[in-house]
Amino acid sequence: MKAKKSWLRSEMPQFIFLVVLVFAGRSTLADHYLVPTGSMEETLQVGDRVVVDKRAHGLRVPFTNIEISRGADVTRGEVVIFDSPRNGIRLIKRIVAIGGDEVLIRNGHLSINGAPLRSDAAAEMFGARQARLNLRDGGGPDLYIERIPDGMLLAVGDHRGNSLDGRMFGLVSETDIYGRAIAVYFRRGEAFVWKPL
Repeated sequence: MKAKKSWLRSEMPQFIFLVVLVFAGRSTLADHYLVPTGSMEETLQVGDRVVVDKRAHGLRVPFTNIEISRGADVTRGEVVIFDSPRNGIRLIKRIVAIGGDEVLIRNGHLSINGAPLRSDAAAEMFGARQARLNLRDGGGPDLYIERIPDGMLLAVGDHRGNSLDGRMFGLVSETDIYGRAIAVYFRRGEAFVWKPL
């Protein structure tokens, strides 16, 4: 019994330090996200586990939103993690427009600065990134924004008719983005996979 207490006294500080270090790393560097809804189908399925790079858009003090250094600007087509401006729930959505963009969403299809992004009936192209859309529930609400203010973003789900997104809760500040979703690493029925986003 004395040996156990002695071990606890000598090893507990290192163990606590290790636990804090792991949680600080998850808070600041990388994390994972469990997809709770079908709002990003066909890209993401309910139950998918996604790797999130929290350094992509800025390094923060662990366990806070205080920015240490600024990362890369958020770009169109990225799948990102942020808190809903409506209720604070953590969401995963695609950034479809950035500051300075003119945006039109009609019948679920997107045009940026007058150019349609549609590559076929169920896909849109954001440069090299392709978004596979799910329109089986329709396109959801239409939207027109003449110009998105600098530093603001429009986040929309790929399942356009079944996504509570920026068409309802408005724009998201670029500083509120926690990280970029990198890839699906686990999918039900397929086990461990690597599907880059």
